[in-house]
Amino acid sequence: MNRIVPGVLAGAVVLAAAPAVASAAEKPGASTGLAGSITPQSAVLTGSVNPRGTTTRYRFDLGTTTKYGTKTAPQSAGGGTSPVAATTPVGGLVPNTTYHYRLVASSRAGTVRGADRTFRTPKQPLGFSVALAPPEVALGEATTVTGSLGGTGAAKRQVQLQANPWPYTAGFATVGNAQITTETGAFSFPLLGAAINTQYRVVTAGKDPVISPVMTSSVLVDVDASVRTKTVNRGSRLRFAGKIHPALPGLPIAVQRSSNHKWRTVQGSVTRKGGQTYATFATRVRISKEGRYRVFVAVPDGRLTANASTTMTIRFRR
Repeated sequence: MNRIVPGVLAGAVVLAAAPAVASAAEKPGASTGLAGSITPQSAVLTGSVNPRGTTTRYRFDLGTTTKYGTKTAPQSAGGGTSPVAATTPVGGLVPNTTYHYRLVASSRAGTVRGADRTFRTPKQPLGFSVALAPPEVALGEATTVTGSLGGTGAAKRQVQLQANPWPYTAGFATVGNAQITTETGAFSFPLLGAAINTQYRVVTAGKDPVISPVMTSSVLVDVDASVRTKTVNRGSRLRFAGKIHPALPGLPIAVQRSSNHKWRTVQGSVTRKGGQTYATFATRVRISKEGRYRVFVAVPDGRLTANASTTMTIRFRR
């Protein structure tokens, strides 16, 4: 006797539905675009990626040959079905160099490489980095103009030092011999026997010279001061005297005392004619306070830079 299964007609043939067959995922599309915003050291690489319905990431391969050698960090292109823009800035490039690049897109369906393209970085303009070492010197001492020339073609380049002495109205004129920059663009010009405040600059030789920033070498007036004794009675008058080099009579001087970390003038005077290479000064100062004293000499016209003598510690007799 046949048994009837509830819900199923007797004698009916039951056919099981065949399982659906998933369609294979399609590889993404990758189209390498043009490079833009190109500078001597950087560029922006572009392209487009079509994820074709599968989560996709992209990168750029970059190098000076079709072997590339550098890969940018992966970025997401999403999982849509339409092309999306792919953009990546790159830096650390070498000026005046041709680069190869291509867009690479990857998903679980596979990896696709776009076509190879190239761009060329422009030349790096020449430019100077310069300094005076030291920038401030005593009268007659030496200093050095040091620096480097950067940019495309900076190595083994002829450079020349120019000077414009105080009062800076004559204009710059070439001084000394030309120098040839090193393989790294470095150079130096020694300057001996500084006598007056002077502006300096460095220029490249030849057509369309490149000019460095202007530097000013400050030459300190030389101040030699002394007192007959450094132990005095309170309120007594003490004579400060000495010489300055060069011979510049009429310069204002100030005897100063240190107070609360500042120098305060207690007596003024001027320099007087001395010898061929020096001027003199002398003034008497009432000493009402102990402490550190010095003589400060100003140079109002700017030919030299103001300076002070060494300090002298004055004490009262006990």
